Amino acid sequence: KMLLDWMARYKINKLHWHLTDAQGWRIQINKYPKLTTVGGIGNFNDTLAPAKYYTQDDIREIVAYAAKRYITVIPEIDMPGHATAANKAYPEYSGGVVERYPNFTFNPAKEETYSFLSDIIKEINPLFPAHLFHLGGDEVAYGMQAWLKSPQITATMADKKFATLNDLQFYFIKRMADSVIKSGDKVLCWDEATDADLPADKTTVFWWRQNKPEQLALALKKNYQVVLCPRLPMYFDFVQDSTHISGRKWADTAFNSVMDVYNFPDKQMDGSVISSPNIVGIQANVWTETIASEKRLDYMLFPRLAAMSEAGWTAPAVKDTTKFKEKLKGELKLYNKKGIYYYDPFHPEVHPEAIDYAPHPKIKD
Repeated sequence: KMLLDWMARYKINKLHWHLTDAQGWRIQINKYPKLTTVGGIGNFNDTLAPAKYYTQDDIREIVAYAAKRYITVIPEIDMPGHATAANKAYPEYSGGVVERYPNFTFNPAKEETYSFLSDIIKEINPLFPAHLFHLGGDEVAYGMQAWLKSPQITATMADKKFATLNDLQFYFIKRMADSVIKSGDKVLCWDEATDADLPADKTTVFWWRQNKPEQLALALKKNYQVVLCPRLPMYFDFVQDSTHISGRKWADTAFNSVMDVYNFPDKQMDGSVISSPNIVGIQANVWTETIASEKRLDYMLFPRLAAMSEAGWTAPAVKDTTKFKEKLKGELKLYNKKGIYYYDPFHPEVHPEAIDYAPHPKIKD
């Protein structure tokens, strides 16, 4: 709710809520209670942590709170990868085991898998009136080599004349997209799913891999709507300064400064691309594997959240870095008043880097 309040101040009008991942399932599903009671156990740092998740009443409360602030909440149930927590709860839907990524995918050859996930979509749908549903579709390659070990899956590939595992992955995405569309929602997905030939008028692609500009070009060529959220500079779990040590950097060197965010996308991308009418917005992503406290979260979000607002709402022709920096000084005073522990790009020593190391991981045998 605190984050929604700040989003409203900055006129950031969509909250993309990543509710499931390998480390935990975080939304109550009445038809499949073990998703939370079993799949909700653990987190990135402690696989034995007690189950934590949002009840459906929690979801309704937060969606309503957001709506009063003119913010639309979009759910994401990631598939067919990042499915470890779900498969821990219901192993019959697992796509198999590979080293480092066991049970990372859903089984794309089992009809029951599609029924299971369609049931989840149907139950979630009424909780989110946005009629937008994010299917994930990212990083499936981490776990899909396991599919080759399954006679059922290889038989399905042969039957459907699929030449590659990617063909099977895109078949899965298309089937689940059909379920989303039948429920009355529009399909959203990460840029890996661009190749899946989803219906252009019902699909929005989120371009996150800045090292894959060809995926952005392909999405625009296929007439998909596109949201820009590349790791550089729109991942807020990347550090903000070269001296910061807790958090992520790209290739061990690149980080995302406040001014990098402010100057996005006009200073980093080709003007002919960003002027496309199919570019419908920008998004900042904050992944919390390296964020162990609310204090650290504040430090990573502020003041980059203000810079994101300017990036999204200010026309490139009228951007003025000097004026922005002056406005930012006023925001920092507001953060002080509200008790926000923020990064001060003018005086980094005022608030040293908030390093709240996570506890040593307890790994279940």
